Amino acid sequence: MARIVLLRHAHSVANEKNVLAGRTPGIALSKTGREQALQLVNRIGATEFDEIAVSPMQRCRETIDPWLVAASAQSRVVVDESISEVDYGSWSGKTLASLRRKSQWKVVQEFPSQMIFPDGESLLEMQGRALSGFYRLNSLKGRRPRLMVSHGDVIKSIVAHCLGMHLDQFQRLVIEPASITIIDTDEGMSRLVRFNDAKGFLSSGSSTTGTHESALGGSTGNSDK
Repeated sequence: MARIVLLRHAHSVANEKNVLAGRTPGIALSKTGREQALQLVNRIGATEFDEIAVSPMQRCRETIDPWLVAASAQSRVVVDESISEVDYGSWSGKTLASLRRKSQWKVVQEFPSQMIFPDGESLLEMQGRALSGFYRLNSLKGRRPRLMVSHGDVIKSIVAHCLGMHLDQFQRLVIEPASITIIDTDEGMSRLVRFNDAKGFLSSGSSTTGTHESALGGSTGNSDK
């Protein structure tokens, strides 16, 4: 069994200005985001990972750096292009208010599988590469969880796939800045065990050695029994 911890980057200066950052370089964390990154030091705590995959976007590295320094983490850190932000093309850097006035906005919201961003990529392309990154982490040898530090739409697309949702339904999902989502996989079955948790802590015993089979009547609440 493998456990994948999906962490969205903390609040950025683009979030603060209600701007679609996309792959615009130099997008740092806001003051709020820097505080969230410091809180992650305790929220992640002593958890050890087989690998930490980080989007190449600056805001993702700034999110995990305080924990990496404080924990003197020995986990392998990999910059993974497959989990980078959506290439929103010419939409990048525009305010969300201005984008909502575009006719294609309705496509993004109601039929995202059909959306190809001008001079950018399609959301289907994004989901495909995101899943390749997810399943690469899933296939790693080891008994510890794996951490992915990425972006809202990327994480939503992975969760939607693991829940058997069509991409056209992924806008029903919400992933907040600095939130933690956890997916366990075992013999082709994926289970969402935590979702969009912006305040909770990872236990220091977040190994993948416990039994997580579906229980009649629901979970027993006993993580390793």
